[in-house]
Amino acid sequence: MKVQTPRTILEAEAIQDELRPLLDLTGPGPLRPARVAGVDVAYDGERLAAAVAVLDGATLEVVEQVTVGGRVAFDYVPGLLAFREVPALLDALGRLSAAPDLVVCDGYGLAHPRRFGLACHLGVLTGLPTIGVGKTAFVGTYPEPAPERGSWTDLTLDGDVVGRVLRTRHGVKPVFVSVGHRVDLDTACHNVLALTPRYRLPETTRVSDRLSRATLIKAENVTLE
Repeated sequence: MKVQTPRTILEAEAIQDELRPLLDLTGPGPLRPARVAGVDVAYDGERLAAAVAVLDGATLEVVEQVTVGGRVAFDYVPGLLAFREVPALLDALGRLSAAPDLVVCDGYGLAHPRRFGLACHLGVLTGLPTIGVGKTAFVGTYPEPAPERGSWTDLTLDGDVVGRVLRTRHGVKPVFVSVGHRVDLDTACHNVLALTPRYRLPETTRVSDRLSRATLIKAENVTLE
C-alpha cells in the first residue's frame, strides 16, 4: 500500500481515520515466528536514520540488518509520530532479503489517542503482523502488575482495553504492549516475553536502537570529513 505524506495535522488525522478500519486486531499472529524484526529511528535535527534488525526467533541472533538515512517528512506532533518515521521504515523493510514474520515497534499500536499508533500504521501499510512495545505509558490507566516476570495488568482508555502492562523482569519497571496489526494481545505478550530473556526491553528493540544510532553517528562523521 502506498504511503501518504500529509501537509497538515488535519490531513494526517484524516489519513489515520482512513486507514484505521483496515486494522486486523484479532490475529492471532505467529506464536513462534522464525524471523522477528525490530524497527527504530534515530534523529539529529532534521536528519534521521531508520534501522531494521531481523533476529532468529529461536536463538535471537541477528540474521539481517538494513539502515536507511533521510530527512524527517513531518513535524513532530504527539500522536502523529508515524508520519515522521514510516517512509524511511518502509524503505528499510523493503530492502530485506525476506519479509519478517513479526515486526516489533519501539512505540505503540492501539494504545494511542486515536487508536492508530506506529505499529498499526506500519502494519496496515506492509500487511505484516506488528506489535508495539513502549517504555512508558502514552495513554490510558492501569494498576501496577505484580513484581514477578510475566505478570500483567490491563491498560485501559475510555473504558476499552488498549494494551497490557507487562513485567518482563522481576522487580523491574514494566513495558507497555499493544497490538498493531494481525496479532492478538495474548500472542503479542507471548512474543515479548520470548524476546526478553535477559533484559527489560525486547532484543529486537535493543539491537535496532543501537543500529539506528550508530548509523546516524557514522553519517555525521562522513559529512564532517
